[in-house]
Amino acid sequence: MKIILSRKGFDSSSGGVPSPIFPDGRMLSLPIPDRASIVKYNEITGNSWATIGDLVEQLAGIPQTYHAHLDPDLSDCSFPRAEGWRPIFGQAGSSESHLRNQSVGLGDVFLFFGLFRRVEMQGSEWKYIRGSKPIHTIFGWLQVADRVAVSDWPTTDRWAQYHPHFARKENPNNVLYVAADRLRLHGKNCLGVAGAGTFHSFSPLLKLTVPDSNRPGLWSLPGWFHPGNHASILSYHRDLSRWQRCESGVTLSSVSRGQEFVLDCEDYPEATEWLWSILRCSSE
Repeated sequence: MKIILSRKGFDSSSGGVPSPIFPDGRMLSLPIPDRASIVKYNEITGNSWATIGDLVEQLAGIPQTYHAHLDPDLSDCSFPRAEGWRPIFGQAGSSESHLRNQSVGLGDVFLFFGLFRRVEMQGSEWKYIRGSKPIHTIFGWLQVADRVAVSDWPTTDRWAQYHPHFARKENPNNVLYVAADRLRLHGKNCLGVAGAGTFHSFSPLLKLTVPDSNRPGLWSLPGWFHPGNHASILSYHRDLSRWQRCESGVTLSSVSRGQEFVLDCEDYPEATEWLWSILRCSSE
């Protein structure tokens, strides 16, 4: 099994601002703008605090009627669904080439992370809390049950036609990853955990950024992540100067390029228990 740390949602380059963490700890990953998509921000459900349309307008100044790249699409209640819908994630271009070269496929688990910051209601609008720091935190997951090129997608399976990657059919390196119904680790069902979903509330277990750091990309990870003498290294992070051992484990100065960082659990046996400790947050 492989774990893929996958950077998604708003950030300084896409959308321009962090996604919100609300006063009760709930999180919402804001999908990046995409004028080729058929889905608009005001068509995507938010939560009891706010709609996605209100948030992109108030936090980023993006019109609610602008089109959104709803990907990964992990929640059945975020958009009107056709019969047969399953959580789904698309990747294309060089990022998909990287996943293919890393042999990512059946049974592997994406952990989606993004840039987040705490917000509060000021008057009638949501604003970032003064002095709060942006952080990288995990917000969702997907275990792969199927990997299908968009060009090979069955025409009878219309439930996925809304997905933004169908607007890029001319790209031959354009793939959809479809979620498993239930999570399975070491071939065993993990009771109470779906094959894909979102963590609705922030938890320290989900946070990647070093506590109190002004650099979201400076991560605090368990010590076993350190490459040491392992046969493989978290992809894009072969430069050993990025890794520093510390009392809490290891810090990693994560790269800003690349969307998908792949870890081979065969070389890091502790990774499966770490993954399970994170995914248990979804059922607590």
